[in-house]
Amino acid sequence: MNDDFLKLTNIAKRYGTRVVVDHLSLTVHRGELLCFLGPSGSGKTTLLRMMAGLEIPDEGRIEIHGATVAAEGRSLVSPQDRRIGFVFQDLALWPHLTVGEHLDFVLGSRGVPRRRRPEKIEQALSLVRLHQRASAYPSELSGGEQQRVGLARALVTEPRLLLFDEPLANLDIDLKAELEAEIRALQQRLAITSVYITHDPGEAFYLGERIAILQAGRLVQVGSSPEILERPASDFVARLMRLWQVRGLRGAPDSDRHFAGES
Repeated sequence: MNDDFLKLTNIAKRYGTRVVVDHLSLTVHRGELLCFLGPSGSGKTTLLRMMAGLEIPDEGRIEIHGATVAAEGRSLVSPQDRRIGFVFQDLALWPHLTVGEHLDFVLGSRGVPRRRRPEKIEQALSLVRLHQRASAYPSELSGGEQQRVGLARALVTEPRLLLFDEPLANLDIDLKAELEAEIRALQQRLAITSVYITHDPGEAFYLGERIAILQAGRLVQVGSSPEILERPASDFVARLMRLWQVRGLRGAPDSDRHFAGES
């Protein structure tokens, strides 16, 4: 069986004259969690949005589970039909909806019959340990619980591919470490193919089975944490590794500024 689940071939994206993603090719294996690591402006979020169908690549091809979903400037499969769960940095929880109602809204927008929704909602909330908080409003939740609502919202549709857009970027270090462990355990348990983007090397190395490092829209190295630490492919990667090891960076407020300065 072919283990290639997500395939990006020569993907390019421009905004006017600015090249955001520069002819990138990469394969994500079935059940793998791959982290894209790079500074602000390196093309991480644009890549994720193209996978989700929220942006269309100007060049290249995107394949998911063997089906071409975008090619040569055209979207061939709608975002709804790609069976993707998206965990955003901005949770955008509605204050007037309960936890359960947030998930019910997602299922309704996907056309899931009303009679089938309660079971799916209960299953998703159980996965993130929120099954007893279905009737709570966002203002009644802790920061960690709000993050879990975002994860449950992505899982409730039973996606084949899970995309994470720096969901932990604005959290304090203790809560961030707690949720990193939960995401890692849940992804391994469910074996959902996942792509996670971050500017924090520590986060990428903890979560990712492989890390793909981006510099100015270009893929400069792909490998496991030990491979990248021991054999950096460029001066940019080597400087990043030295900076992280010396400073012990794990999402410190100035880490992205130092990282971005290398690009």
